[in-house]
Amino acid sequence: MTKQIDFRPIILAGGSGTRFWPRSRRARAKQVLALDGERSMIQQTVERLKPLSGIESTWVITNELLSAEIADQLQGVPASQIVEEPAARNTAPACGLAAFLIERENPDAVLGIFPSDHVIGDEPRFLKALQRGIALAAAGDNIVVLGIEPTRPETGYGYIETGDLTEDGAALHVRRFTEKPNLQRAEEFIAAGNYYWNSGMFLWSARTLANAVREHLPETAPLLEEIAAAYGTPEFEKVFHQLYPRCENISVDYAVLEPRSAKGERKSNLFCLPAEFAWNDLGSWASLYEYQLETRHRGDGDGNVTDTDGHMTIHGGNNYVYSPDKFVALVGVENLVIVDTEDALLIAHRDHSQDVGKIVKELSQQGRTELI
Repeated sequence: MTKQIDFRPIILAGGSGTRFWPRSRRARAKQVLALDGERSMIQQTVERLKPLSGIESTWVITNELLSAEIADQLQGVPASQIVEEPAARNTAPACGLAAFLIERENPDAVLGIFPSDHVIGDEPRFLKALQRGIALAAAGDNIVVLGIEPTRPETGYGYIETGDLTEDGAALHVRRFTEKPNLQRAEEFIAAGNYYWNSGMFLWSARTLANAVREHLPETAPLLEEIAAAYGTPEFEKVFHQLYPRCENISVDYAVLEPRSAKGERKSNLFCLPAEFAWNDLGSWASLYEYQLETRHRGDGDGNVTDTDGHMTIHGGNNYVYSPDKFVALVGVENLVIVDTEDALLIAHRDHSQDVGKIVKELSQQGRTELI
């Protein structure tokens, strides 16, 4: 009889609500918004994982500004498993904390690390890929990352350089992780043909991840272990708030994956599962526009995409409009992002939508907290 694998989804749901301003705010970040359909991004993330793990096995690492909204949206996730970080410390401490917490209960449990705000197409293929990855992660001291076949020389993603297939042909050995390259290097990666985008989705046992944190973050690991030891006791909040801000502020890619890959293709136990499903991280208003135009086919024939019924365009095209309560007329304009909310209006060129975060930064410096 095949042993049942204990699979625990870990949803990373921090964030400061800058990329999709003015719809997103500090207490209403991207993952709790319904950017693609009627359900929020985090609701869709949890829902698609249900066939592999009950919602009661799901953990969410978030912050105190978002936790109440997330708890309200994710009915069924135990309140004790929605963990509020007292300080933002990037993904390595967040993943490490989950590993140390679950290692105390079942070190063989396979943890799936998932961003809370990605769009996945062809969910049956996604689930099949995860099943293969879970089995590989459970088979030893293995770290599995889902890789996305690149479609363009994107400079905003990390890349995975892959080597040979595993003996069973189920995955590829990883040679190296490379963080966001410049355009020339990204073009070289595309031409080489053996590079994948790093999706930010990882699979490993609690023991494997905990040991990797002990090895590569020797100053942070004891802090996380002490926090995990206090979990479930009256001292937990005090210990958590005292120790977590002292953890290193570093991504799991830099902290664990890059140094592990330096051990060599055959010794690192790093594997890449090439994804055969559609994927988008919706990192800006421009990427949301492109996704809805290309995948959801919401264009009007002139490339205009809208999330509302009330708009008209004359002699213009390739615009994105969000205005649920107000009619919008566009005349002779192209390539704009227009987002109208109750207290703010954004008008930006699509090519500059990545700069929306600079508006939030400027508002913060001006003390306009009511707008952020």
